[in-house]
Amino acid sequence: MRATRVIGVLMVMALMVGMANAANFPAGTKFTVRVGQELDSGKATAGQTWSGTLARDVVVNGKTVARAGAPVSGKVTSAKSSGRLKAPGILSVRLTSVDGRSVSTTSISRKGKSHTKSNVTKIGGGTAAGALIGGLAGGGKGAVIGGLVGAGAGTGVAAATGKQEAVIPAEATLTFTATAAR
Repeated sequence: MRATRVIGVLMVMALMVGMANAANFPAGTKFTVRVGQELDSGKATAGQTWSGTLARDVVVNGKTVARAGAPVSGKVTSAKSSGRLKAPGILSVRLTSVDGRSVSTTSISRKGKSHTKSNVTKIGGGTAAGALIGGLAGGGKGAVIGGLVGAGAGTGVAAATGKQEAVIPAEATLTFTATAAR
């Protein structure tokens, strides 16, 4: 009787271990997810959670371990807002759970567009327009003064409109890679 009870307990333990192993996501497992909401480096904060769904089935050793459409969640690991004239925004996110099961993954980072081209256009355009108007109104000396005033105005416009945030739009698909079995 006692041997039967021990065998029964061992069988239950083996079944539980097998179920736990089936839930693991080995290192290298790919998760393609569809983000549920827009993430923006100017609004997000490190530690903020986000949600979405699996865009594709997750297959491990020929077995589907999570189906497309299953809920996923993640965290913002880093968010740095854009400066006005330089330093575009930076946003990093990672996946933390798939279908209610914890997972450890790589981070995915996005960087906002460079300020350089936009700033050159605004400041250069302001300088040229100011020089043209100043030259028409006051000759050579007026062109120089108008150019300086125009450059200042162009810089002001660049500063007022120059934020280049990193954005991951809602419904974007991202592919994360598991870093360790969990």
